Amino acid sequence: MTLTAITARRRRQLADFMRARGGGVAIVFTGAEVMRNRDSDYPYRSDSYFHYLTGFPEPQAALVLRVAGDTTESILFCRPKDEEREIWDGFRYGPAAATETFGFDRGLRFDELDAQMPGLLADQPAVYYALGSSAELDARMQRWLGEVRAMARTGISAPTQAMDICVPLDEMRLVKDAYELDVMRRAGRISAAAHVRAMQASRPGRHEYEIEAELLHEFRRNGSPFPAYGSIVAGGRNACVLHYRGNDCVLNDGELLLIDAGCELEGYASDITRTFPVNGRFTPAQRELYDIVLASQHAAIAATRPGNSFNDPHDAAVRVLAQGMLDCGLLSGSLDEVIESGAYRRFYMHRTSHWLGMDVHDCGDYREPGQPGASDPGQADGGPGKPWRTLRPGMVLTIEPGIYVRAAADVPARYHDIGIRIEDDALVTADGREILTADAPTRADDIEALMRDAGSRAGVAAAPAAR
Repeated sequence: MTLTAITARRRRQLADFMRARGGGVAIVFTGAEVMRNRDSDYPYRSDSYFHYLTGFPEPQAALVLRVAGDTTESILFCRPKDEEREIWDGFRYGPAAATETFGFDRGLRFDELDAQMPGLLADQPAVYYALGSSAELDARMQRWLGEVRAMARTGISAPTQAMDICVPLDEMRLVKDAYELDVMRRAGRISAAAHVRAMQASRPGRHEYEIEAELLHEFRRNGSPFPAYGSIVAGGRNACVLHYRGNDCVLNDGELLLIDAGCELEGYASDITRTFPVNGRFTPAQRELYDIVLASQHAAIAATRPGNSFNDPHDAAVRVLAQGMLDCGLLSGSLDEVIESGAYRRFYMHRTSHWLGMDVHDCGDYREPGQPGASDPGQADGGPGKPWRTLRPGMVLTIEPGIYVRAAADVPARYHDIGIRIEDDALVTADGREILTADAPTRADDIEALMRDAGSRAGVAAAPAAR
């Protein structure tokens, strides 16, 4: 099935949702172009909701969906053809070609949107848009509705309901279709290959940014336009900074390197973290903590299956991590005590999973719809009556436990400044899960073997030059 057919099916699904609630008009804008500095833009990326429903790649565009009775009309507003601008900026579809290529009922110029919207909203019961997402959009909607209300004396009525279009779209996006899963599998393989390349390229004396360049090279040469998020390449104590962004320090012998980096492919994210020794061999203390994190990830992966809750992998990971912290002397007390008190959070302060899809922290509630409770996985666990979302086939989530030990007087010195995270992308299947990023090794022995082999080849290659 082509992307055009897939996006048309998604629009029909959204229209069915609207029709069941009496119909109305939905509008979804794409992302805006953003200036980086004078005469220079950031690389353009479409809004995820817009891309999901249209596949249309250009900026300055909006989708309008009108649903009345059994009738549905899709209208794309986009930039007109402009030969002069195309000389400078590249090809533009224009309304006519965009309508034909991407399967819309009508195409209009983007600069006609303000003039057209009051008429499209007239006599409609509801308007669907991303409520509160943009002060500019809210003001624009108020202006359009004001123009419709001004026509009341002619017998025209304005919508009486404003609905958040993200609610149905979040539910649609939460369960991936076959097309999405194909893209995400490919993105996972590319990112896994980039992490393998980073392991092979790592050695003492190199800089974090040199290893980042290896990642970017692998992403780009395989068709990814850019990373799905800012890459974290954190050597030594930098790995204890969860969102480290410097990527400019020297890699030192005897330290670990934590890399959290994934590519974006055709609008879909991957998200992988690997931690490995800069010199290719774990120290005993590093290996001890690494094996605890890996065991916790295995427990979390085993708990990732249909019918379990979103929180089950986290609970499984926490029990293994907390017991490991007790065993190696980072914590004291009983397992139940350190879990109940949250003492383990000193060394593991984030949650184990988040949704993954078009956004690296993808949309979709983490609680069952209609239930009270936190929707952010970073918030505290909910109480009774606030159930976590039940995992279903087609959902994709990360599995990313870790241990982060900052130097402190009450912490054994051998563990000081060790930060470890292991992250993979898991697709929930009918009978369990599929790890989309499994091509990058996680077992310590496999990592050491990979790096040892890479070092041997580098030594052989360097030998003639050395003589």
